[in-house]
Amino acid sequence: MNRAPAGAASGVRPAAIAALGALMAATFCVSTTENLPAGLLPEISAGLDVSLSAAGQLVTGYAVVVTVLSVPLTYATRRVPRRPLLLGLMALFVVASVASAAAPTFGLLLASRAVTALVHAVFWAVVTVTATSLFPVSVRGRVVAMVFGATSLATVLGVPAGSWIGQQAGWRAAFWVLAGIGLLAFVTVVLCLPSTGAAREDGDGRRAPDAARYVVLVVTIVLVMTGLGAAFTYTVPFLLEVSGFSTEAISPLLLVRGAAGVAVLFLAGRLADRYPRPATVVPVALLALSLLGTYAWGSSPVVAAVLTAMCGVALFAMITTLTSELLTVAPGDLFIASAVGNAAFNAGTAAGAAAGGMVLSASGVRAVMLIGGLLTAAGLAVLLADQLVGRARASRPTVTGPSAGRRAEAGAGPSAGRGAEAGAGPSVERNAERVAERS
Repeated sequence: MNRAPAGAASGVRPAAIAALGALMAATFCVSTTENLPAGLLPEISAGLDVSLSAAGQLVTGYAVVVTVLSVPLTYATRRVPRRPLLLGLMALFVVASVASAAAPTFGLLLASRAVTALVHAVFWAVVTVTATSLFPVSVRGRVVAMVFGATSLATVLGVPAGSWIGQQAGWRAAFWVLAGIGLLAFVTVVLCLPSTGAAREDGDGRRAPDAARYVVLVVTIVLVMTGLGAAFTYTVPFLLEVSGFSTEAISPLLLVRGAAGVAVLFLAGRLADRYPRPATVVPVALLALSLLGTYAWGSSPVVAAVLTAMCGVALFAMITTLTSELLTVAPGDLFIASAVGNAAFNAGTAAGAAAGGMVLSASGVRAVMLIGGLLTAAGLAVLLADQLVGRARASRPTVTGPSAGRRAEAGAGPSAGRGAEAGAGPSVERNAERVAERS
């Protein structure tokens, strides 16, 4: 398998790798700032004299802006070349981070967070497409894994480090540090990212765009992320109340979950490159088993710890493989296709958190895991049904128009065989290849 980016022989390879590093640094910043206020709510609440629930709007409002505006903003910027678009987004990110650090009132902090959310809404639609365009399609899954590796590091290291800085030096210091890292990422993008065009209108030649498959993936993402949103939002209460862990054990458990996910990212990328369809099914199946197993046997601390780590593995692998496949089969504008995927991830997470809260009130925290597992299993069922449809489609003979049908009906003698061979020609072979590739 070709591992080198296109143009390695002419010196493009180091530049592409440097550009990918710059995009990863930018991704780390954007992903860290998304969840940073969650770890600083007590400090922000005390520092700006607002309630904890009001401070929580810094997280909730951010998610709403991203979910609602991701697709419209991406559509509005679809004709802007990627390099200036990313530079503009990172510059706006730095300015918004500085504004957050210096905000004298909660209202101004909330406004600066809304601006950062606008950056996020477009950034995620652009960064993955831009990163994958720097390399051959044969390593697309691994490139996606690297980009999401930066997201994982933000979850495992960035947010805890930011929370620690905020606790030691005040919440404003955490945003100042983030602004500094964002500025470094901006400079790196200026130096390393080559000029590129605007959005592409079709796939990249590996497999033909497949609108039906794309819809299947989006539906799967919404179902699975709804299940995850419910289960992950209430993981801590489950581990405390059902599994019987102490409060001190929660942070190490969540750290192990994140680290386990990071550890499998590159493997997930390789599988996405070599076996794209199975690579989307296996993580979702593993996630469904983990959540349903947690519901059934989570009262055992050992089993709960193992399944929590397994959830981390399945989650990060699933995000990598589904995103890679989404970009491979996306019809039309890849920016818009990526934005829809980003909106599906965020909408599912928000819906899951809301659904989990209702289930928690009605039936308790253990039932939340059951609902999460069942919704994830529903996403798995959608993927498996699509697999069956794809196989059935591939097994059907392909003909090209009425003339091919008449030749097939003409008889089974040698002359008919020769006629079929002559009439089918390259077009039938190409159609058969496209059907087989999509399955």
